[in-house]
Amino acid sequence: MPEIIFGAFLGFLAYFIVRAILTGIYTVDQNERAVITSFGRAERLGGTTLEDPISEMLTPEEKERYAYPQLRVIGPGGPYFKMPWQRVYKITVATQTLNIAFDPESAVANNNNQILEAVTKDQLNTGLTGQLRYTISERNLYATLFAVKNPIAHVMGYFVSILRERIANFDAPPMAVVTESAVPGGSAVEPAMVQGISINDLRKNLRELNEQMDTECASSDARYGIHLDAALITSIDPPPEVESALAAINTAHNQVSSDISVAQASADQRIVQSKRAVQIETLNAQAEVEPLNWLAAQLSDLRKNGPEALPLYLRNIRLALYAKASHVILEMKK
Repeated sequence: MPEIIFGAFLGFLAYFIVRAILTGIYTVDQNERAVITSFGRAERLGGTTLEDPISEMLTPEEKERYAYPQLRVIGPGGPYFKMPWQRVYKITVATQTLNIAFDPESAVANNNNQILEAVTKDQLNTGLTGQLRYTISERNLYATLFAVKNPIAHVMGYFVSILRERIANFDAPPMAVVTESAVPGGSAVEPAMVQGISINDLRKNLRELNEQMDTECASSDARYGIHLDAALITSIDPPPEVESALAAINTAHNQVSSDISVAQASADQRIVQSKRAVQIETLNAQAEVEPLNWLAAQLSDLRKNGPEALPLYLRNIRLALYAKASHVILEMKK
C-alpha cells in the first residue's frame, strides 16, 4: 500500500513538472502583447475604458454599451511563467492592411472581396477599391480578445456602413471657376456654379473623403479595440454603361471652364488697357495746359510791376517774332 501511494505521488510530481514547469514558460515577441486569465477571468487593473481618452469620441448612449475593463498587458520579453490554471492570450499589434472590399465571413461577397459597391447621391452604382490599415489597440485588449467574437468582421461592417453613407450623401465643396478679377482693386467674381454629377465630385475630392472617413472611424478603438490608422480609397469606377457619358460631361465641363477663364482674362486685359489709355491722354492734356498756366502767371507778375511793363513785354515779343518771320504785313492807318 505505501508503494502505491508513493508511486501516485511520483506520478503527480512528474505531471506537475511537465505541466506546470515545462509548459508554463512562455515568451512574448516584439510585435505581440499578451493577457493572462486565471480560471477564465483576465487579470484586471481596475477602472474601465471610459476613463481613457480613446472613449472621447463615443456618444453618451455608446458609453453605456462600450465600457470595458482595463487589463494587465504583458509586453514583449520573457521568459514568463504561468500556473497550470492560467491561460495566455497573445495578439499581434503590428500594422496590418486589408482591402476595403474584404468580408471575413464570406469569400464571394463584394465581387470575391475585390470591389466594394456603393450608391452615389445621383443613384449611380459605383465600384470602390482601396486599402484599410489597422492595428490592435493595446489600451482596449478586452474588447478584441473577449467582448467581440470576430472584431475584424465588426470593424469592416462598421467601416463599410460609414463609407456607403458618406458616398450616398457626399457634397463637394463649392468651387468657383474664376475667383478674383485681374484688374487692380477689382472685386471678386462670382460666376454661376456648374453642378457636376456626384461621381465626378467624388473623384476630385478623394482626399477629403479619406479624411472624413478617418474622423468618422475614430471611435473604433473604444468600440472594438481596433485602431484604424488610415482609409485610402484609390479609385471610384462608374458602371460601364455611363462611363462614356461621364467622360463627355467632364470634357464639356472642362471646356466651359476654359472658355470662361479665357473670356474673363480678355475682359480684364481690355479694362487695363482702357485705363492706361485714359491715363496717357490725361497726362498729355496736363502737358498742354501747363505752359498756358505758366504764361498766365508770368503776365500777372508783369502787370504788378506797373502799367508800362506789359506793353514793353509785348513789344519785345513782337521783335522776336519779326526776327523769325520772312514777310511782315503791317496795317497802315489812314
